[in-house]
Amino acid sequence: MLETLRKIVQEVSAAPDLESVLDLIVRRIQRAMRTQMCSVYLFNTKKQRYILMATQGLNKDAVGAVSLSASEGIVGLVGQRAEPINLEDAAKHPAFIYLPGTGEERFHSFLGVPIIHQRDVLGVLVVQQKERRRFDENEEAFLVTVSAQLAGVIAHAEATGSIQDVSGSRRGAVIESRFEGVSAAPGVAVGPAVVMAPPADLNAVPDKPAADIEAEIQLFVRALESVRHDIRVVGRTLSKRLRTEEQALFDVYLRMLDDNALAGEVVEKIRLGNWAQGSLRDVIKSHIREFDAMDDPYLRERATDIRDLGRRVLAYMQEAAPAQIDYPDNTILVADELTPAMLGEVPTEKLAGLVSVHGSGNSHAAILARSLGIPTAMGVLDLPYTQIEARTLILDGYNGRVYVNPSDEILQVYRDIMREDREVAAGLEQLRDKCAETSDGYRMPLWANTGLDIDVTRALDRGAEGIGLYRTEIPFMIRDFFPSEQEQMQTYRSQLAAFAPSPVTMRTLDIGGDKALPYFPIKEENPFLGWRGIRVTLDHPEIFLVQVRAMLRANEGLGNLRIMLPMVTSVHEVDEANRMIDRAVNELREEGHVTERPPVGVMVEVPAAVYQVRRFARRVEFISVGSNDLTQYLLAVDRNNPRVAGLYAPYHPSVLRALEYIAEEAHKENVQVSICGEMASDPCGAILLMAMGYDVLSMNSTNIPRVKSAIRGITHVRARGLLSQVRGMDDAEEIHMLLRTTLQELGLGQLSRPTIPR
Repeated sequence: MLETLRKIVQEVSAAPDLESVLDLIVRRIQRAMRTQMCSVYLFNTKKQRYILMATQGLNKDAVGAVSLSASEGIVGLVGQRAEPINLEDAAKHPAFIYLPGTGEERFHSFLGVPIIHQRDVLGVLVVQQKERRRFDENEEAFLVTVSAQLAGVIAHAEATGSIQDVSGSRRGAVIESRFEGVSAAPGVAVGPAVVMAPPADLNAVPDKPAADIEAEIQLFVRALESVRHDIRVVGRTLSKRLRTEEQALFDVYLRMLDDNALAGEVVEKIRLGNWAQGSLRDVIKSHIREFDAMDDPYLRERATDIRDLGRRVLAYMQEAAPAQIDYPDNTILVADELTPAMLGEVPTEKLAGLVSVHGSGNSHAAILARSLGIPTAMGVLDLPYTQIEARTLILDGYNGRVYVNPSDEILQVYRDIMREDREVAAGLEQLRDKCAETSDGYRMPLWANTGLDIDVTRALDRGAEGIGLYRTEIPFMIRDFFPSEQEQMQTYRSQLAAFAPSPVTMRTLDIGGDKALPYFPIKEENPFLGWRGIRVTLDHPEIFLVQVRAMLRANEGLGNLRIMLPMVTSVHEVDEANRMIDRAVNELREEGHVTERPPVGVMVEVPAAVYQVRRFARRVEFISVGSNDLTQYLLAVDRNNPRVAGLYAPYHPSVLRALEYIAEEAHKENVQVSICGEMASDPCGAILLMAMGYDVLSMNSTNIPRVKSAIRGITHVRARGLLSQVRGMDDAEEIHMLLRTTLQELGLGQLSRPTIPR
C-alpha cells in the first residue's frame, strides 16, 4: 500500500496542471483499488457547487457539465459531514440524486471521502462498483490516506491553474490567484515580478519566452557539446582505473545526450517558444519522473544521472549567457530562497518588495528587508515562482500574502492602502523630535532594534531614544569565519558611539534555531528546542569571552553599554554568564583598560523563564521580554511556518497574562522591564504594554512613528481601562478587534495594520 501510495503521490506531484493531476488521480486509484469507477468532484466556491472534474468509469462527456449543490446528493453529504460515507447500495440512501448522462445507474456500491486541505473541503473523491457490497476497512483506509496525501497537491494545482504558461496559451481566462506566507516586513507593493534563480539549479529556472529561437537553440547546442567533451575527457582519464563495464557508463551518458534523445526533445521545446534553460528544465524533469516511477531500484537510480547531466548543461548555458536582468520600476524580487546578496543586485530605487518561497521572518534577508523598510513575505510555499516572471503582483507585507494577476477591484483596494500609508508616513515625520507621552502626562520611552549600521541611521532619523536590542549575530552571519575581537570591537563601537550617551543593549551571540552560521553549522532535528542562544556560548567560553571583551573595550569612554543574555532558562546560566563577564572585566583591567562593569540583563523568551523572573531580577539589572519567541513557545506554534501562521496569536489571553505577570514580578525587585518583540511595534500592542507597566518598548525603527502617535493620542487612564477590559476576554481575535476599534474611536485608525478579507 505504501509503495502504491508513494508512486501515486509522486506522479501527481509532477503533473503540469490541474487537469493532468485529476486525470492521473482517477486512473491510478481505479487501478490500485481494482474498482470499476473513480471520480473527483471539486467544490467551486463561486458557484457553491461540486463539479465533476475527472472520471474513470463514468461518461467522459459529463466531466465539467455535471454538478451538485453543496447540499445535494451523497457527494454533498460527504462534503457537509467532512467524513467518509461507505454504502452497499447508494440508490437506496435518502440523499441519493440520480445524475442523468453520467452512466452511474450501472453502479451500486459507493465510497466517498472528502478532500480536505487546511480545514477547507476542496472536493470529494468517489469510487463505485456494480456489485452491491460495502467497501472493506482496508479499502476505505487506503482512499482516506490517498485523499489526505493528495489534498495539498490538488490545492496547489488548483491555485496555480489560472496562471498562463510561457507560450501565452490559456485554458480559459487568467484569474486572480492568492498565496499565503508569513509577514516578514510590513507594507504593500504593486509591481512586476522579477524571478532570481541560483546558478545551475534546474528547479529554480523560470519560464521565459524565447526572444530569438535560433539563438536559444545554438546556445543549447554549444553547452551540450561542452558537456560531451567533459564526459569524454573524464572517461579517458579514468579508463585505466575502471573495469570495462564501468567505462560503459560514460557511453551511456553520451547516448543520453544524442540528438534523438534528450537533445532532440529540448530543441523541440525551444521551437515551441520557451527559452533554452526552461526547455532543458522541462525535459530533464520529465525524464526524472519517468525513472523515479520505475519499480526496479537500479533504474530508479538513473534519475540521479539525468539530473546531473541537466545541471551540467545548464551551468554551461548560464556561463555562456549570463542573465542580463532588467529591473523595471517597482520590481518585486521573487526567489526560492532570498539571500542578502540577491538584494544587493537590485538598484535600490527600483526595488519595491521581496517574496521568498522558503525562508523565515528571521532570515538574513528578512532582517535586512525590515531595516530597509521593504515590504516582504517569506514562506510562500505554494507560489509557482518559476511561472510568474514579469507578471503583476500585489505583495501584502502586512499579512504575508501575494496576489498574482490581481483583479482591478483588489488592485484598487491595495492602491488605497499604499496611498494611506504614504499620507500617514508624511504626517508622522513631524513627531521625530517629540517624545512618546500620553495626553495625561505618562512618558513611554521608545527604543530601536538594530543589527546593521543602516539601522542606526534610520533609528536616529525616527527619534529612537536608545537601542533595546542590538543583534550581534548579524556581523557574525555576514562573514565566512568568526570575527576577531578587534573586528567585533570596531563594529560595536560604531553602534555605541552613534547613540551615546543613550543606552545600547547588546545581546550576546544568539545562534541556533533558524539562525545558523555557515562556518559553525548546528544540525538538529528540532533546532528551536535545541542548542541555541546562551546554551551555545556557555558551551564555548572562548566565543563568549572574546565577544564580551570586545563589547567592554568598545564601551571605553562612552559608558552606555548594556549586555543582554538570550534564551535563558535557569539561574545557573545567569550565574555562570555573570562570572564570565566579571572575568572579562578583570582581564581587561589587568591589561590596562579603563573598564566598568555594564548593566547585565536577561531575555525572557521561554515559559520556564516567566516563572523565574524574580530570581533573575535579583541577579541582573534589567529584564527584557522577547515576545516573538515567548509567544511561539507558549502557543507551541512556529511563527515562521505558514501552515500554522494563523495560530500564532500575540493577543492570546495566555500570552497577555504572561506578559503582565513578567512586568509585575520584575517591578517587585525594582528592576527595569522592557520588551523588544514585534508586539511592541504594533500600536495596539504598545498601548496594552504601556498599561501593563513596561518601562521601555523597543521595536524596528520603521514602526517608532506609528507607536509614538498612538501613545500621544490616548490617556494612560484609558489605556489602563482598556487593559482591564481585555483581562475579561477569552478570544485573541476579539481582543485585537477591540484594540483596533479603540484606535478608530480615538481617530487613530490609520495606525493599525490593514486587514484584508481572506
